[in-house]
Amino acid sequence: MKKYAVLFILLIGIQSLSSCDKDEKNPVKSDENKIPTPDGYEAVWNDEFDGDQLDLTKWEYEVNADGGGNNELQYYTDRSQNSWVKDGVLVIQALKENYTGTGGQRDYTSARIRTRNKGDWNYGRFEIRAKLPYGKGLWPAIWMLPTDWIYGGWAASGEIDIMELIGHQPNKVYGTLHYGGTSPNNVHTGDSYTLTSGNFASEFHVFRLDWEPDQFRWYVDDVLYETQTEWYCDKSAFPAPFNQRFHMLLNVAVGGNWPGSPDTSTLFPQKMQIDYVRVYRKVKE
Repeated sequence: MKKYAVLFILLIGIQSLSSCDKDEKNPVKSDENKIPTPDGYEAVWNDEFDGDQLDLTKWEYEVNADGGGNNELQYYTDRSQNSWVKDGVLVIQALKENYTGTGGQRDYTSARIRTRNKGDWNYGRFEIRAKLPYGKGLWPAIWMLPTDWIYGGWAASGEIDIMELIGHQPNKVYGTLHYGGTSPNNVHTGDSYTLTSGNFASEFHVFRLDWEPDQFRWYVDDVLYETQTEWYCDKSAFPAPFNQRFHMLLNVAVGGNWPGSPDTSTLFPQKMQIDYVRVYRKVKE
């Protein structure tokens, strides 16, 4: 019996060592550490949309019919008809429908979500893999607004547009900064990227922004298409207003001053599909 007991103890010890080796090679990691990380960066926030519903510890819905300050036509809702998570993808869907809420009546619905006070960043690398809607009057956006509005109302405290598309130009996206003073004393500067073939509705693309204290860089599928190093703020010295916390927004607007209204050629429903959102920061040397 003693011999068998010793053998049993030895076997348990071997298994324990094997388990320790396995844990060292494959340690338990946070969500941020499971994603690919570029050299020189560390992951600080991400959503892979692996569940079956929007993670409300990371996002919140904006529900309103305010028009986004651009005379947009949609009612943003938190209904499952306008947004859902399935098969690892977040879908934001714009519908043509008569909808009435506390904000009034609208002929279109959609969704707008943000990370305010759940994901707020001052500098970083932002990567979003998405497939975009198309058609006259559609206006999908991946963008950032100030969390604290230190320098005053829009756009004195800034706005960062990682990606915007107007639906009648389905092969072209824009990257833009808004700054200066409070509207109408604000300005914007930016550039655009046009696909050499196809459009942004036919397949997924990675939209990336690198935000550093003195520079912004915009990429599509790792192709650099825009760099900005000059901006200003009426209330403070450079690099204000882009030296404060900003949060991210994802939405599909319908209509508005820039894209114009849908017409008879516009097909509904229209969807923006987001595969992931990943945020990195530079590793301190």
